[in-house]
Amino acid sequence: MKAIDEHRLESDLQYRFEYLCEFMGFGVADIDSILGSASLLAPVVPSLVDAIYIKLFSYDATKRHFVPRQSGYTGEVPLDLENLPLDHPQIKFRKQHLTNYLVKLVTGPFDANMVVYLDAVGKIHTPGLGSKSINVPLVQMNALMGFVADALNCTILQLNLSPATQSTAIRAFSKLLWIQNDLINRHYAH
Repeated sequence: MKAIDEHRLESDLQYRFEYLCEFMGFGVADIDSILGSASLLAPVVPSLVDAIYIKLFSYDATKRHFVPRQSGYTGEVPLDLENLPLDHPQIKFRKQHLTNYLVKLVTGPFDANMVVYLDAVGKIHTPGLGSKSINVPLVQMNALMGFVADALNCTILQLNLSPATQSTAIRAFSKLLWIQNDLINRHYAH
């Protein structure tokens, strides 16, 4: 039986990441599968981003988080939910961030900088790192991650891959998104 320093899991990000990877069996084969899928997934990233934003705009509980000024955005902000269309400059700005995130997920490298980046994705949705006026509730983050996981699985299933390659890719992305979800959830525990 391997001994795990549970206190260190809360204080050492790299240790936590390595533990999650080992526990879930996320390793080199998974990373190779993810990196190998980049050229296949790249063309569908814009439609995936659009689908995510259409879903986010379908509920007031998720759309409301796009009214306040987003961290790093310097343009005009919307007045309210009713005056926030999907083509608003602030939404275009946010869509670009989501696009960059998805590209980073499939291009790596999966090193210490990536671990810090994945952790920052969790922090940015709380007042801890992003805009002080944005605090996305955990239930909304979990709903979003579930939607992203399903959309990514559906996309992989439509790529006409061999059954073995398809299975490997779905499993690899599932593990990665569970790791990402943990690194989001940890910022809500305190």
